[in-house]
Amino acid sequence: MPRLAVALRALVPPVAALLAVAPYTPAQAKAEPKAPKEFVALRDVDPTIRQEVRYFTPHNFTGHPVDGYRRPMCVLTRPAAEALHRAQRQLLRRGYTLKVYDCYRPQRAVNDFVEWAKDLGDQRMKGEFYPEVDKTRLFEDGYIAEKSGHSRGSTVDLTIARLPAPPTRPYVPGEKLVPCYAAEKDRFPDNSVDMGTGYDCFDTRSHTLDPRIKGVQRANRLLLKGTLEKLGFVNLAEEWWHYTFKPELFPDTYFDFPVSRRSLTG
Repeated sequence: MPRLAVALRALVPPVAALLAVAPYTPAQAKAEPKAPKEFVALRDVDPTIRQEVRYFTPHNFTGHPVDGYRRPMCVLTRPAAEALHRAQRQLLRRGYTLKVYDCYRPQRAVNDFVEWAKDLGDQRMKGEFYPEVDKTRLFEDGYIAEKSGHSRGSTVDLTIARLPAPPTRPYVPGEKLVPCYAAEKDRFPDNSVDMGTGYDCFDTRSHTLDPRIKGVQRANRLLLKGTLEKLGFVNLAEEWWHYTFKPELFPDTYFDFPVSRRSLTG
């Protein structure tokens, strides 16, 4: 029996050894999802395309930096990025450049939009982005939805600017807001050409072919539309800035990896 007891004690580790194991790792420390290999940073495909990623900043309809935007960068599926590169080459020859406002958008950012839309007390950016729309109608009127084509990786919000294009001045939280459909000289300054409204303007004047948009403003919209559509992009009729490259690599998948260089596997 003594020999058996000694043998059993040898199989049981001492208490000190049990206490020396690695500490518990909380669930929130789990790794973030990564982008599939088909996703790229637009800057790696065409560094000449301007980028002004609004949702990384407070200058958007929510008034705060949006969840999921870790870096102010454009991420897209490679085919969409390469098609933008081809469009950029055409526009550069005419003295213009593309400028992107938003590209791939993680699902967590869309969720952020939804929660903001439900908070009827938060109206701080109404004066610029939705001056004539009641916030209670944002879902019904289609301005906010629980899913976005941007999360599939082949949709981009963009405009064009005439070269040379100095940087847009920073937005100062709390500054006086001007309606997004005001005259170009009055609304928030943007280094792009005049499209008749600002970006993300929740108003029917943002419809690409709205009949109230005439002259140079209409010509600018048609320049963007004509250039992109010849290269495989399809415009969303309600938003002059919104284009999706077809066919989409991931037509039924809504991704949630953060917008950052670390999310890219390549």
